[in-house]
Amino acid sequence: MTQEQLAQRLGVGKTALSMIETGKARLSNRNKSILVQEFNVSPDWLERGEGEMFNADPALVKAFRLKTDSSLPMQSVPLYSIEGTAGLVPLFADQMSVEPVNFIHIPNLPKCDGAIYVVGDSMYPLLKSGDIVLYKQLQSLDDVFWGDMYLLSIDINGEEYITVKYLQKADRDGYVRLVSQNQHHADKDVSVDKIRAIALVKASIRMNSIR
Repeated sequence: MTQEQLAQRLGVGKTALSMIETGKARLSNRNKSILVQEFNVSPDWLERGEGEMFNADPALVKAFRLKTDSSLPMQSVPLYSIEGTAGLVPLFADQMSVEPVNFIHIPNLPKCDGAIYVVGDSMYPLLKSGDIVLYKQLQSLDDVFWGDMYLLSIDINGEEYITVKYLQKADRDGYVRLVSQNQHHADKDVSVDKIRAIALVKASIRMNSIR
């Protein structure tokens, strides 16, 4: 299978696949599921680098399938304006009462709670300002998968800072590390107490204007 054929099967571009291969980007849970279930890649090798790459144990494949999201044939994901909701915290607290600016209809995605526009370039080139991220809200940091991409609301001197970052464990207890894709943005450790809202990024939409 060529790189182009693999990229097409995973539903990503050749550039994105190259970034995954060189460690500059991560495989999504959907991509992992395809590799495990269709290409017989071992879950242990894929997630921890242990054992052989292929010939996965059927029991491990079954366990992996159970912990990954199932895709919906179609769903209507509400798109929100952060400016209109005064931030993530009130949006997450009472999403049912917030009026979406629109709805996004995409087939074969895991269940998403909502979507917002990205502001800033800390995750460039994976995300750029104006792109849309679709998210699944989390209730606690206990539900975090370290290394995945998250939408976060952080309290900085009493003001809300909304960002999309990779989330890793920090060296200090009570802290987490925010990691950017953009090499010009330094990693930053923040106190867990400063995180006011968190959601797992499930998908993104690149907004390109063609003139």
